[in-house]
Amino acid sequence: MKPVSQNPVVIIPGVLFWDSLYDIMKDALAVYIPEEKIAIAPVSLVDWIGFPPSPEKSTNRVMKAIDSTVRELERKFPGEPITLVAHSGGGTVAMVYLLEKPFQGDFYHPGNRIAKLVTLGTPFHTHEHYAKIKTDFIFKHLQADFFARFRVVSVVSDKFQGNAQGSFVEKMCYKFYKSVADDGNVGGDGIVPAKSCFLDGAENVTIADAEHLPTPHTRWYGTKEGVEQWIQWL
Repeated sequence: MKPVSQNPVVIIPGVLFWDSLYDIMKDALAVYIPEEKIAIAPVSLVDWIGFPPSPEKSTNRVMKAIDSTVRELERKFPGEPITLVAHSGGGTVAMVYLLEKPFQGDFYHPGNRIAKLVTLGTPFHTHEHYAKIKTDFIFKHLQADFFARFRVVSVVSDKFQGNAQGSFVEKMCYKFYKSVADDGNVGGDGIVPAKSCFLDGAENVTIADAEHLPTPHTRWYGTKEGVEQWIQWL
């Protein structure tokens, strides 16, 4: 395996997940890079839902947390380009952030502070309503030169096959995949179909053995075993 980049890393939680769930990912990454170079964007469940409920504005709230964390790491490690590692729907928030276009009134200019975005189980193609707010914006503004400025690596697992006529697990996967894409009879990470994560212009990487949900006793993207499968692309 090639040497792991020593650039600072910002971990971005996925939709409806919060920062403390990602301590395990931070610990796993700290085997490869200094722990003080790893920060988790301070995202809460309320950021995703809103109070009163306003999930359509979740991207704005999470981008604010990303930007403050990026700036904090930049102060600590001036001149070192930062890598964003984003899980699930956090990856599309990160893309909106990097596009440097006004989104629902908010605009950020990360510029050359960011060198790379690694997404983990991020669906760029989806028909889920709130996710499409982000993905429609992304494809409206995404240009080829974006990938010259930011290297994007989209990682997804195809561990679980969806099958409408299969086992209980296969039927559940089928239902989850159908909520994202048109076809549920495909492989994915148990929640997201792998093909929905393929993004033209990015480096698309399929790994064999990771689950989507950051829950105890699972081998999800942020565990030691999960990180080992994608760390070479960090």
